[in-house]
Amino acid sequence: MSARSGNRFGRAVLPVLAVVATLLAVWYVAVVPMNVKEVLTQAEREGAVVVPPSAAERRDAGRWSLVFTNPHLLGSSWSMDRARLPAPHQVAQELWASTWVEETTGRRGIVRSGSFSNRSLVYHGGVTLGATVLGFVIGSMLGVLLAVGIVYNRAMDLSVMPWAIISQTIPIVALAPMIIVVLYSVGLSGLVAKAAISAYLSFFPVAVGMVKGLRSPDAMQLDLLRTYSAGKAQSFWKLRLPASVPYLFASLKIAIAASLVGAIVGELPVQRGGLGARMLGGSYYGQTEQIWAALIVAAVMAAGLVWFIGWIERRTLKAMGAQP
Repeated sequence: MSARSGNRFGRAVLPVLAVVATLLAVWYVAVVPMNVKEVLTQAEREGAVVVPPSAAERRDAGRWSLVFTNPHLLGSSWSMDRARLPAPHQVAQELWASTWVEETTGRRGIVRSGSFSNRSLVYHGGVTLGATVLGFVIGSMLGVLLAVGIVYNRAMDLSVMPWAIISQTIPIVALAPMIIVVLYSVGLSGLVAKAAISAYLSFFPVAVGMVKGLRSPDAMQLDLLRTYSAGKAQSFWKLRLPASVPYLFASLKIAIAASLVGAIVGELPVQRGGLGARMLGGSYYGQTEQIWAALIVAAVMAAGLVWFIGWIERRTLKAMGAQP
């Protein structure tokens, strides 16, 4: 590796590592006040002297005041079972146990059964990924088609665009069960229902970005094409569409993340696998490590999907002759 590439790698990686280290430090500190009441209750049961001694007084007391009055009893804050906020290393242990350990040594794991275990985050992540990608594809295609219609048809511009904006004001948590019930009544359930919710969230940023991109050519460029006797179709393929590509990819990055959120929300009422169902199951049984592990898998998945869209963007713009 050359010195130049090494410096470039350092400039790209070091800020990320610094942010991650800061977040982990804040997380470890936040664990103490978040778990202090449970820690003190456990310490009292084991015979320790707690200030204040009454459980009712501790319930009404501030968390930080309990931390400062009982610093010698807080050692178990980072190792509690069913903690209100688990420590990072507890979440890491849950991630390891619910991925590698479950799949390699578990009775239902891929090593012993030949298929992914339904207790594994690998399985649940795959379920969510399938719904995310399908919903993203549907939503992106719908967004592009709506954008073309809005740009070339004034009636759609005046009618469809306001309704598209209004549709995004409805809370998806309230809308998701209704979408699932309606689709189930017509024989569509499971993956299709979750993909519909993902598409609902992902079409809007694509539509808005494409409208902006298709309208980005200025009047001088459009007049130049008219002097060449170019029709609307030629103007679209030769000018408007190439000009909209950067706007499209910026919108796709937002849409893929929104699609993942939609898939997770759609899994909450269905509860047939997926990261959303995994989080809901963890909340039912007080398994906060399970909830946080699923959240981290979702975050990593979102980062990977956005990176993949960015990779396609770089290759596409390079093929179009754009300067890096």
